[in-house]
Amino acid sequence: MEEKETGRLEAFSDGVLAVAITLLVLNLKLPPDPLKDPDLWKMLSGQWSTLLAFVASFATIGIMWINHHRLFNYIRHTDTVLFLLNLLLLLVIVFIPFPTALVAQQYAAHPDQHAAAAIYSGTSIILAICYNLLWRYASHHNRLLGKNVDTRAVAAISQQYLFGPLVYLIAFGLAFINTPASIICNLLLALFFALPPRVPHRLQHEGEETTGYSRASSDQ
Repeated sequence: MEEKETGRLEAFSDGVLAVAITLLVLNLKLPPDPLKDPDLWKMLSGQWSTLLAFVASFATIGIMWINHHRLFNYIRHTDTVLFLLNLLLLLVIVFIPFPTALVAQQYAAHPDQHAAAAIYSGTSIILAICYNLLWRYASHHNRLLGKNVDTRAVAAISQQYLFGPLVYLIAFGLAFINTPASIICNLLLALFFALPPRVPHRLQHEGEETTGYSRASSDQ
């Protein structure tokens, strides 16, 4: 069996992602003093934007972890550039709690202002670009992939990731119009990228002729 060289990189990345996703909960605030039920419900309803940003960011980081695991099912070798690109990706991921707190705070105080939402959505665009850089470097001419990698699955992942930065521009544009809509759009896009990529019809047809398989094995 081909030796896998990415164990330490994956373990380090898992630890960083775990810390980043845990820090998000610090944005949720308890009341300064115990409240009676009506006041407690009123206080909690006033934090709905914070809760929405928390859920969207939790989903984003969680799905980044899923995708990271998915990619490293195919990436089996490492080099210095891969380590650096992975660190760049982790840099953006650990930054996510900041724009999450920022957009929650700013929207609660100034719901008619949109700079914080633009920073939040802009972070998602940069995150998508970093994922593209890591994957395309590793997969270029199968540079760091396994010897027996499913080329149809590799092509399907590349096609799905190609549109990542572009579709996140939709959420970025919405940020200047409606902050909650932009956050919801980010959440929906994160959920979309949690889905395993499908093999394009042309590649699927070619694969069925040679192997009999019809969809990417990216969740194996």
